[in-house]
Amino acid sequence: MSDTILTQNHGGWMEITLNRPERLNAFNDEMHVAIQEALDQAAEPAIRAVVLTGAGRGFCAGQDLDGRDPRKMDRPPDLGETLSTLYNPLVHNLRNLAKPVICAVNGVAAGAGANIVFGCDIVLASDGAKFVQSFAKVGLIPDAGGTYHLAQILGPLRAKAWAMTATPITAATAKDWGLVWECFAPDDLMNAARAMAAELAQGATLGLAQTKAAIHQVGQQDLDAHMALEAEIQRACGHSADYLEGVTAFLDKRPARYTGA
Repeated sequence: MSDTILTQNHGGWMEITLNRPERLNAFNDEMHVAIQEALDQAAEPAIRAVVLTGAGRGFCAGQDLDGRDPRKMDRPPDLGETLSTLYNPLVHNLRNLAKPVICAVNGVAAGAGANIVFGCDIVLASDGAKFVQSFAKVGLIPDAGGTYHLAQILGPLRAKAWAMTATPITAATAKDWGLVWECFAPDDLMNAARAMAAELAQGATLGLAQTKAAIHQVGQQDLDAHMALEAEIQRACGHSADYLEGVTAFLDKRPARYTGA
């Protein structure tokens, strides 16, 4: 695997680190290939939670624009192709990974780098982190799921205002807006993310995966149809070994030992 992405298996959960710190972990094609390989590894049943973070002082500055000077190109770049073949599959895989994905935002998250964050399940941030929807500054729209996730999380009015003004926001503001679950001192962020991943990896991961899947269905159908979906999922969960173990452990007043099955 390319060293643009670092992976570490912690025995039940995986840590994935964006590793181009000299470029604030901005994405190039090599890095896209490497992170998809890492997510393929994370999809293995033995991995039951994932932490995604960045090396150095930034999380991700989005697309690396080195070599994309339009004055030096024969024709305008096909940004739709970049999204369709690189960013969109990445966000799709983060959202559809059947296990919790914790994003530990250690510094600036800008452009597509910010919107990758919002494709994860739980967002933790350093107090010094900043989030920027920088697209308006170069005549673009928030991509990599940006317009979708921002409207869902913030509502359309706040989403439009943030996208159109390209105003950087602090981690504290991001938490107040519902974009971040919790903020930590910089030295405490990774310890908190790793502890959460270890705890989730010991949990009833089949149910956690189905919780994620059900929430992602919200808005695609009316309430009655969604409650029918909940009943279908709950029926399957009720037949699982994790449910049997969870109830038995509760009645026996002992810690549960889940297998994710």
